Amino acid sequence: MMAYAATAGEVKLAAPAAPGVLALQRALVWLVGASGAIVFIEPSPYEIATLLATVAFFATGLRLRLVLMPLVLMLVLLNVGYTISAIPLYDQPEVVSWIATSWYMAVTVVFFAMVTSEDTAARLDMLRRGLVVGAMVASLLAVAGYFHLVPGGNDLLTLYGRARGTFKDPNVLGAFLILPALFALQSVVSDKLAKAFRNVIAFGIMSLAILLAFSRAAWGGLVLTSAFMLALMVLTSRTNAQRSRIIIMAIVAAVLGLALIAVLLSFDATAEMFKQRASFDQSYDEGRFGRFGRHILGAEMALELPFGIGPLQFHRYFPEDTHNSYLNAFMSGGWLSGVCYPALVFTTVIMGFRHVFIPVPWQRAYLAVFSAFLGTVGESFVIDTDHWRHFWMMLGAMWGMIAAAQAYKIRGSDEASSA
Repeated sequence: MMAYAATAGEVKLAAPAAPGVLALQRALVWLVGASGAIVFIEPSPYEIATLLATVAFFATGLRLRLVLMPLVLMLVLLNVGYTISAIPLYDQPEVVSWIATSWYMAVTVVFFAMVTSEDTAARLDMLRRGLVVGAMVASLLAVAGYFHLVPGGNDLLTLYGRARGTFKDPNVLGAFLILPALFALQSVVSDKLAKAFRNVIAFGIMSLAILLAFSRAAWGGLVLTSAFMLALMVLTSRTNAQRSRIIIMAIVAAVLGLALIAVLLSFDATAEMFKQRASFDQSYDEGRFGRFGRHILGAEMALELPFGIGPLQFHRYFPEDTHNSYLNAFMSGGWLSGVCYPALVFTTVIMGFRHVFIPVPWQRAYLAVFSAFLGTVGESFVIDTDHWRHFWMMLGAMWGMIAAAQAYKIRGSDEASSA
């Protein structure tokens, strides 16, 4: 790992760094990615690894680019709104913890943006490798737990008959696995045979874990983000041969996926759970106080409450939580957070689309991260994603890659002018 980390990538850094420093920095990026899959304990290994990486990067060289200042400003305003709205609730420990977590997530966004804005190709590759390793661990444990292959592990690795692996919630497991699955799928459709075959196995295991998590959002997210990413890969491919291989391998992957589903549905318990979860008329979605009814009623409340109702208070007015991150921003942080959260998210989306076709060395990784991020943005309309660690990781990486792309374009223009 350290040997690879010392030599990976050819993108120039803003300032020269010793090989040992590069190796340490890149290895820490790998560690953060891998630890992101183990979050069923508090504090999780991800928090520890991120803190360690932050200290090490600042000690060995990390800078905040001017282009990242709007990101910092929106994150600060977002959390200021949360903090002000929570003032009457500071006697509740869970609210204080929620506020602290929100500020922490904001810090991780800035950290990932700063990290991926330099030495971009190599650091993204290490992040990819770490995420895939962590996802494989989480997926294997989730599958083993679902099929009772781990003695005494059923309660730990499943919840309500759904696989959750190393996560507290099956929905979060499914959502987390989408980005590593996209990385594996990219290798399947574009790498040499041996590497592609290894990633066929990895993609199959991760897809199986997503399926057994029985999260409708994750099912749809995997299908839609895969299709979107593959379409972008076809559009950005440089040769007809590359385009043809992507299309053919995508069709093969779809056929194998359908075959996997057919095999699983041959098990009665799995088929029953699949039928139950695939239904669009869940009781908690319907009615005046169902998921979507709460969205409408909550939006009406938000318009009348400039300071919101504070974090974790929505369930005091309605049977369940918001299950909508945009509405939750209004309710938890008032109008300030309610405006800043969607502004932050959709500014990132718009900038992301503008940088899709820029031919940078890390374009393949960019397409996977952007596709997974866009899927989570859509999922945020029906579930609370505002404390999902991997969502903020992707948000920070998006800004870092965009900053790096702008620097890459300027450097290319300067070199062309000199020539």
